[in-house]
Amino acid sequence: MRWDQGSVNARPDRDRIDRTVRAVPTVRTASAAPPVVLEAGALCWVSRVEIRRIEILSDSTGETAEKVVRAAMLQFPHSGTHIRLHTRVRTREAVRPILESAAKDGALVVFTVVSPELREFIHASSYELKVESLDLIGSLIGKLSTFLDRQPINTPSGMLPLTEEYFRRIEAVEFAVKSDDGKEPRNFKKADLVLCGVSRTSKTPLSTLLAQRGLKVANQPIVLAVKLPPEIDEASQDRVIGLTIGLDQLVEIRKARLKQLGMPMDASYGLREQVKQELDYARAIFRDHPDWPVIDVTGRAIEETAVIILESLKERDDAAKNARAALV
Repeated sequence: MRWDQGSVNARPDRDRIDRTVRAVPTVRTASAAPPVVLEAGALCWVSRVEIRRIEILSDSTGETAEKVVRAAMLQFPHSGTHIRLHTRVRTREAVRPILESAAKDGALVVFTVVSPELREFIHASSYELKVESLDLIGSLIGKLSTFLDRQPINTPSGMLPLTEEYFRRIEAVEFAVKSDDGKEPRNFKKADLVLCGVSRTSKTPLSTLLAQRGLKVANQPIVLAVKLPPEIDEASQDRVIGLTIGLDQLVEIRKARLKQLGMPMDASYGLREQVKQELDYARAIFRDHPDWPVIDVTGRAIEETAVIILESLKERDDAAKNARAALV
């Protein structure tokens, strides 16, 4: 089974849209119970474009609002937008300065707040200050309340009790760290997934992303002329995923990595012939393991690749269930 790049060719190469936001250290304000403010750098390609600002305001971690905003911003790759994330904002005193700053600079405010009183304060203050604001969760909570005929508890997610699912995700992340880069081949049998590919095919970030969804993921690098550890054959073969990538993109990625590390650009790691040999070697290994799904990550964000992996697992699980049902 194989998923190829198909028609996905509209994205930039290395300077991918989803990689253009540069993380900046967390900054805390001086108030007694300060919200956390995370600065995110301006998008690339904006030297001649006016930089607009989006203030993301949340009474918890801000993860929901940030993901929604960033997903929407992918449709505006040259917009030159500066994003600021304000987390654990739970009082009027914390909200007001953010809105006043947004009013002064003409910023857009996007917020996820579960308290009806605080949401109403944000709406009223936004109207008063003439601030453009968007409530991402209030309307949904109202619709769900009507649909379910229940009243919401109105408690920020960060204040809810830790669940079994939370601890399962933590365990999966720890497993991914211990099993990264082939460090613990013994874990292959315990893994929900084993990712296998040459260097710079997104094995580690994919492992981390999938672990955050509760999957125990190990990964194994493919090195030219080096045999894979025998433990990989002991793992469930339909749970081993082969990762491949286009030659041109991999050469470019590796040269960028060499430059980042301050290494010579003519190092074998980034030479086209060397890279081609590694990819050919990996393909030979994949042919020797026909049960491994092989996914082409060329031009794909890790989130898209993760979805493809999860879909392939679901298809195989459904097929296995149908096969068992047919025997009954």
